[in-house]
Amino acid sequence: MSETNSTNNSNPAQKTGLAKLIGEPLSKHGWPKWLVYLISAFSLVYILNPTLGVFELIPDNLPLVGNMDEGVATMLILSGIVEALDGRRRRQADKAEIHT
Repeated sequence: MSETNSTNNSNPAQKTGLAKLIGEPLSKHGWPKWLVYLISAFSLVYILNPTLGVFELIPDNLPLVGNMDEGVATMLILSGIVEALDGRRRRQADKAEIHT
């Protein structure tokens, strides 16, 4: 039992599963940054729903699956935010590297 605990806790900062998918920018997986930002912007417009429900991929009145499109759009917005924050962190690291 101690072996499984030691292997699972060998690196507590290591992300796995969904946390890794959400926390890493998509550009690390080969996606162009402009595409991540474009999809994120489209998802934000989709969530704001300026057409008052006329443009809906999955109707919300369907049980269980009705809100999945909004969930996916939210995840895409989060990926754009992660991409922007990671780019900012990389620029700050580059500036610190240049000054040292």
